[in-house]
Amino acid sequence: MIYASDLDQTLIYSQPAERAEQLGERIMVAELIDGKVRSYMSASTYQRLQELMNELIFIPVTTRTIAQYERIHLISQILKPQYAVTSNGGNMLIDGKVDTEWRDLVRARVSETSAPVEDVLPVMQAVLQQDWLISSSFCDELFYSHIVERDRMPVQEIADLSKQLKGMGWRTSVQGRKVYIVPEAVSKGAAVAHLKQILDGRKVIASGDSLLDQSLLDIADYAIAPGHGELFRQEQITPSGVYRFTEESGIFAADDITTFVHSTHSEHRKLLIKEPS
Repeated sequence: MIYASDLDQTLIYSQPAERAEQLGERIMVAELIDGKVRSYMSASTYQRLQELMNELIFIPVTTRTIAQYERIHLISQILKPQYAVTSNGGNMLIDGKVDTEWRDLVRARVSETSAPVEDVLPVMQAVLQQDWLISSSFCDELFYSHIVERDRMPVQEIADLSKQLKGMGWRTSVQGRKVYIVPEAVSKGAAVAHLKQILDGRKVIASGDSLLDQSLLDIADYAIAPGHGELFRQEQITPSGVYRFTEESGIFAADDITTFVHSTHSEHRKLLIKEPS
């Protein structure tokens, strides 16, 4: 089987210093920036991931750029999975090296299915060039990441912007203090579906918390989302019953997720053993 998972707010989390001190050995440092801790992982989740990687293929799937993913040393350098998807599906790493065929294919799809950046930029700027916008980045020349003052961000204006951009082949996702604006063809689900083909059509278990993870969860055979985040909030507003959610929220939701992955993989393995040859 394949376990494909989002990272931030699904398997790794930032924690205030006081909270991290309270949790002590229950959490592990996942990422450092200039010697300062940026994110943590539950120690139980880390242990379970280690065990799972002996039995299935773990694929980190993140909106982070390649450099930002590599900064998560606990995953990229210690667990060291063979495959990783970065840039929201725009890039794929195999044994740490960029899959150039996939990179070129994604960029060709973007040019065919989404309005060009020069058309999208003024539409964004009409809303986003305001005093609640902290910074903007054009990530891997694929999508935009905006850091905002969330409390001051005009929700209705962002909703209207989202509708307008959708008509141009771009989608919008609000995650905490970040607003992502991404071409439709830059998709986590498409990247993992491609890897599934490479890996002989293995069954996929997936986890993720945001609207950008929806394509990943939708192509999976089994899916679970943490009891927080964009998908969870959407479910509270408009219940669909489509996704399974963890009972826990926050950093220890990952324990529920990896327990689900373990039990699902175990049941799947039992079924394979029972099947007649």
